[in-house]
Amino acid sequence: MKVQGTTKTVVVEPTPAALATRVADRFLTRLIARTRNGRLAHVCLTGGSMGGAVLAATAADARVADIDWSLVHFWWGDERFVERDSADRNSLQSRNALLNRIPVPAQNIHEAAAPSDGLTLDEAARAYAEELARFSTDDTAWPSFAVCFLGVGPDGHIASLFPDRPEVTVTDAAVLPVRDSPKPPAERITLTRPVLNASKRVWLVLTGADKASALGLALAGASYAGVPAAGAKGQRRTVFFVDEAAAAEVSPDLIDRDY
Repeated sequence: MKVQGTTKTVVVEPTPAALATRVADRFLTRLIARTRNGRLAHVCLTGGSMGGAVLAATAADARVADIDWSLVHFWWGDERFVERDSADRNSLQSRNALLNRIPVPAQNIHEAAAPSDGLTLDEAARAYAEELARFSTDDTAWPSFAVCFLGVGPDGHIASLFPDRPEVTVTDAAVLPVRDSPKPPAERITLTRPVLNASKRVWLVLTGADKASALGLALAGASYAGVPAAGAKGQRRTVFFVDEAAAAEVSPDLIDRDY
């Protein structure tokens, strides 16, 4: 599916492992291109099994040595408001898979606050918005991510923007607190749609037959409020990286076999 300005590309690999390797390859290629002339690259990470698998595959690629990691800044599309050593913490997963294995400066890793930092959930959301604003562009109060990774739930949620909840339609804030999340843990911090969609490239990575329906709806242009993944859109490119099980409902003519 390719329409100028709203391009949605579907890339399919047979297995989750093959998919993680494919995405890691594209990720490193993009980072090398971005940083080779000294340009900063802001990257938005996601959690979940595939988020971790992609980062682990990235760490295993020899080309990590070709990147000046001082030029790369890492953020998260959402974070669970739990302690930093909790297994539910997206940033802990990312550190274990990649960040602790590369020479990225500590100040380039932008984590949301944890409860033990002494902030309430609302204060943590505001603090993360303020951190984003430190790297604002001319047009927005946040950086433009070179790559924004998003997982997709069976219900079509992205980050912690869940279907038919008020957070999904907010456009006047960069970061929101989330309470009573339909998926535990209950308290979270999430970037909003305007921040995610200001990214140069949005890469949605999803696997499994239970994601097939959400993928089909997202590609069919379902309502963003009901299927948040349908509203994810990069400024230059939007790519759905999926395995064959998730692609069960995708028409073959929508699949890009050359990307």
